[in-house]
Amino acid sequence: MSGWIDIGSVDAIPRRGARCVNIPGGKIAVFRTQEDQIFAMDNMCPHRAGPLSEGIVHGASVTCPLHNWVFDLATGQAQGADEGSVRTYAVSVVDGRILLAPELALMAAE
Repeated sequence: MSGWIDIGSVDAIPRRGARCVNIPGGKIAVFRTQEDQIFAMDNMCPHRAGPLSEGIVHGASVTCPLHNWVFDLATGQAQGADEGSVRTYAVSVVDGRILLAPELALMAAE
């Protein structure tokens, strides 16, 4: 899979947790849901630059640790009354390994 980076084992991220991955273009937060879904998005909340990898994962969303903005992990869109979005990235799981395609941004942040 050309362009994909092996960033580690699924088991390295706890369920309902996240890890921050440094790539040449910046920091990407990689999330694992309770149902073992894997998502990736920029690690910075558009509101006050909160580190989303330190947020609370619930369902398929993450809550920013600074001001409680909630983002959909699949789309990066802010939920509720908050406005804005976070760039999301393509991920794949192969043989228990997480592969990230940083050049495949799924949406541009507003």
